[in-house]
Amino acid sequence: MNYIVLDLEWNQSYRGKQYTVEGLPFEIIQIGAVKLDENKNVQDRWECLVRPVVYKKLHGKVSEMLGISINDLENGKDFKSAADEFLAWCGEDYKFITWGGSDLTEFQRNMKYFGVEYKFPFPFTYYDLQKLYSKVYSDGKTRRSLKAAIEELGFTEDAEYHSAINDAIYTARIFANMDFDSVSVYESIDTYRIPQSRKDEIYMNFNTYEKYISKGFKTREKAADDRTARSCRCYICNKPMRRLIKWFATSSKNYYSVFVCEEHGLFKGRMRVKQCDNGFYYDVRILKQTDEEGVNGIVDKQIKEREHRRKKRMEEHKRKCENQNQNKIKYKYR
Repeated sequence: MNYIVLDLEWNQSYRGKQYTVEGLPFEIIQIGAVKLDENKNVQDRWECLVRPVVYKKLHGKVSEMLGISINDLENGKDFKSAADEFLAWCGEDYKFITWGGSDLTEFQRNMKYFGVEYKFPFPFTYYDLQKLYSKVYSDGKTRRSLKAAIEELGFTEDAEYHSAINDAIYTARIFANMDFDSVSVYESIDTYRIPQSRKDEIYMNFNTYEKYISKGFKTREKAADDRTARSCRCYICNKPMRRLIKWFATSSKNYYSVFVCEEHGLFKGRMRVKQCDNGFYYDVRILKQTDEEGVNGIVDKQIKEREHRRKKRMEEHKRKCENQNQNKIKYKYR
């Protein structure tokens, strides 16, 4: 199997979000990629300028960041030709590597908009090297920029950033030199396409935690209240678990819960409802083994959320009373 390190650059409406074309918030204008074999040896490079046909004027920040003008793109390929050629270059057996989680989503959006045949598997997994870099070199949570990572590793900065091919080369350099085997289990799941039915729902066991992605629902409320998402089995023994703390929502729009497995102890759950391009809502749930300290952290969140809601109710009650008093005064002096 080969690894395809992919980086994209894209344009958007220079007049603002209200002028965004439906189905294409960002139009790809550069594709850069590096192909490595299973031993992380560089096999080839591929790059292409793409001629924009939807957003024909470059957004000011895009032009400034990339250091290009619309004239530089006039001789580029149309997206369909570029994508077909790129996918043929990728071959048959490969896995994408990106720096961050947005490139493949935008690539698929552009594919759909411009009518490129879709050949990716489902579920569509890839490696987010930005996430893996954090697991190897930091706390697993911090997300560093590509430039910051290159500087931390002391690599030579011999090309400008924010060029698709240059950023792909930098990312490939990091990949080739990091302890990838220690984090290779942590594949990312692309959710541009979500499960279409219960039987397609995704359960991925990463040894230290499980990730679940649900089918789509017509409303956010139905997704949040879904019984399958809210009930959990132990991802170690696959037995049903007892819920210790019911799911509760926080102001950050995350849901939290605590479960216990008779054999494997305590587990904490975190769930978020997201919306995909077709308007449907879906659940992304993380289930992770924990201890009493982890449970106490969930309890603290619950207490803070209750206090936040209590204060909000008091403020609303105070405003209501003030409005009623003002109305009484107005009525008295009519």
